[in-house]
Amino acid sequence: MVQPSFRCGFAIIVGPPNAGKSTLMNELLDYKLSIVTPKPQTTRKKITGIYHRDDCQIVFLDTPGIMQPQQKLHVSMLAIVRETLKDADVVIALIPYSGKGDHIDRTFTDELFKEWIRPAGKPVVAVLNKCDLVTETQRREIEDYVKQTWSPDAMISISALQGTSLPELVDTIVPFLPSGPPLYPEDTLSTAPERFFVTEIIREKIFLQYGKEVPYSAEVVIDEFREQHEADPSRKDLIRCSVIVERDTQKQILIGQKGASLKKLGQAARRDIEEMLGRPVFLELFVKVRPDWRKKNNLLKSYGY
Repeated sequence: MVQPSFRCGFAIIVGPPNAGKSTLMNELLDYKLSIVTPKPQTTRKKITGIYHRDDCQIVFLDTPGIMQPQQKLHVSMLAIVRETLKDADVVIALIPYSGKGDHIDRTFTDELFKEWIRPAGKPVVAVLNKCDLVTETQRREIEDYVKQTWSPDAMISISALQGTSLPELVDTIVPFLPSGPPLYPEDTLSTAPERFFVTEIIREKIFLQYGKEVPYSAEVVIDEFREQHEADPSRKDLIRCSVIVERDTQKQILIGQKGASLKKLGQAARRDIEEMLGRPVFLELFVKVRPDWRKKNNLLKSYGY
């Protein structure tokens, strides 16, 4: 039975690339929903994660990192952030401590509030992440700076990676949510379909396995997703995917000598896909070249941007 004081709403997580947005959502949900790599700009699309507690349901919206756009793909990613801000009940401004110099990027933080957060007109919880990188004195100094400069509605320092102060973060968010019943059943973790998470897992493995420009030039598209187990439990699901790159040289790197790199990629992705789906799959990967796809509106649109 839902409590009369139950609250439910949408909380968007915004911040620079590598601020820890995806790590934060995964830790809050206690489930790896968003892919995470050491490289910036891993997240390209909005990812919905649903947090359940006896007194609240928080629909977290993980978004691409805010950066200076260099091509049409980046413009599309930033448009996702602006559109998502419109749907949010509360904004989580995730600002990472660096442990160097001023301890945060003050120039970026000022731009984040001035250009993105304040124009949205939503309640703001400033969340200073990676608090393990600074001393308590440094933390207080930075918190005072953000409070005095931008007057967020609430503030907290956390470490998403170490799970520090995450229950307190939820307690901080809840008062900004509207009163009302839950929007989703208690066993629902996300609104995205299985196909989406399959492509995200493959992209994550590309980011982890390959260096330099290949991960940023790669997109994953599902060509076929056939759930064989429904007709015959002994048969594996069939998943065929295309890995899109921009140049033949990138294709050669992805495939590797005698197909060894692509085979390694497929094996790593299949293990995680099977764990996510809870059933065996037959995964086939093909590499296709689409020159400058990140700069072409028609291709970006066809890939869901």
